[in-house]
Amino acid sequence: MRFFPSRAVAALAPALLAGACALVAPPAPPIELRLVAFNDFHGHLESPAFGWVVPDAAAAGGRARIGAGGVAHLATAIRELRAAKPHSAVVAAGDLVSASPLVSALFLDEPSITALGEAGLEFSSVGNHEFDRGRDELRRLAAGGCHPREGCLSGPYAGARFGYLAANVIDTATGRPFFPAYAIRRYEGVPVAFVGAVLESTPTIVDRRGIRGLEFRDEADTVNALVPELKRQGVEAIVLLVHEGGVSTGGFDDPSCPGFEGAIVDIVRRLDSAVDVVVSGHTHQAYRCRVDGRLVTSAGSYGRLVTAIDLAIDRATGDVVRSDARNVVVETSRFAADPAIAAHVSRFARLAAGRAGRAVGTVQGEFTPVANAAGESNLGDLVAQAQLAAMREAAGAQVALMNPGGLRAPLSSRRADGIVTYGDLFSVQPFGNTLVAVTLTGAQLLRVLEQQFRAPPDRTRILQAAGIGYAWDGSRPIGSRVVPGSVTIEGRPLDVGTAYRVAVNSFLFGGGDGFTVFAEGRDAAGGPGDLDALERFMAAALRVAGPPEGRIRRIDPTQ
Repeated sequence: MRFFPSRAVAALAPALLAGACALVAPPAPPIELRLVAFNDFHGHLESPAFGWVVPDAAAAGGRARIGAGGVAHLATAIRELRAAKPHSAVVAAGDLVSASPLVSALFLDEPSITALGEAGLEFSSVGNHEFDRGRDELRRLAAGGCHPREGCLSGPYAGARFGYLAANVIDTATGRPFFPAYAIRRYEGVPVAFVGAVLESTPTIVDRRGIRGLEFRDEADTVNALVPELKRQGVEAIVLLVHEGGVSTGGFDDPSCPGFEGAIVDIVRRLDSAVDVVVSGHTHQAYRCRVDGRLVTSAGSYGRLVTAIDLAIDRATGDVVRSDARNVVVETSRFAADPAIAAHVSRFARLAAGRAGRAVGTVQGEFTPVANAAGESNLGDLVAQAQLAAMREAAGAQVALMNPGGLRAPLSSRRADGIVTYGDLFSVQPFGNTLVAVTLTGAQLLRVLEQQFRAPPDRTRILQAAGIGYAWDGSRPIGSRVVPGSVTIEGRPLDVGTAYRVAVNSFLFGGGDGFTVFAEGRDAAGGPGDLDALERFMAAALRVAGPPEGRIRRIDPTQ
């Protein structure tokens, strides 16, 4: 006997079928969000002459230098990377300004802030260099208006179109963050928080006079304390923009990230698990790593790279369920210059050309700030020798010591005749420090040398030197790494009781980079600006680049 459903049952069949389909329908796909991230731009409006080095099997040594960077090319790279995803945000991890080439620095970095806003930047953490000219100048740079003494250097200045974030920089007068701690953006209704932070040790590497009334708190502790507040607002996806970083022995886009170490590693390990992605900076390294499963990125420096970070966000929970990243070289041959931003850069380049293009000397080869295993670079040798020459004449200096972080770019000629310009020198030393000579005893000078070596998470900072030589042994305990009897002054053994005249820049003299012993010196005498000293030294003779001179030697006990 055959069974025929009734008309009522037949009528219900489509609805029942639809309900059954609804039960097995696939879940809604996650929200796709791309972050386009960079860091340590340092006012490099134009493409740096030294470009970027990439693997190239056809080139000598298997590596080739290509044109990279320049804010007009960066803007195009950002636009194209954003267009590939339905949702995007452009973010940075600080040091957008200061230590800048002349074309930006002459105008107090106003052209860079404007150009980065035009390129699409939305949020950035502050970096330590944002405080180089002091808290008030940073406020002006962000808010707009003319400089109170310099006036309107570039015409009306509107300020930043992006938001600076600084959760761990507290104004002690109010107890509140100096800039907003975070910003929340919604993508298809799902909130994502961007939190900003800067390295806690910022007061040791900027002029303390400019940051009076500001407290710099622990990065991880500050961010973790914000998590409950963000969760109360329904936030489950959290991106940290932090100006602190690390170093990897791998390539700029090596996903295995071998040998990853540095202050950022400890910070990430201490972060609340609610923080999904960390965009870092400060070390000028390029990497895409995982620390305890969490994505940590950095895009090198000077706008030569950007990081494309792809996040998948669950629509129901609002949390990040997948993250990946790649570092993209901003090749000038691949990403055409944005016409409007290129015109903006050209305007300021023309205004700066009279000073930037003046010939100041000749070089052969390249002087680089990249140090050897002992911590010495040929550029450091050159600059320290220039400072010693200037301060020997001005104040009887016998030794010159230079902080390596003050050397911002290689020095070489773009011309066949070897001519270098004032703009080239300015790129090397853009801070405008003055030189100071002080008298230290041999014992104090030994303490200065020992202050180069720091316990983690701080970094060893090897001062570039002239007039002094020594050896150090990294296997010895911190505080006694200088090899006994190895220190010489002007070729003679150091005597702990003898007084020596030591030249440093005003940053070091003020205790910068943690070198507090200089403040104990007596009979301080001022000298010329550091850039003036270098210019005079360059004008005196052809400078030929070779390997570091061996003023600093590292003892390897395993050899």
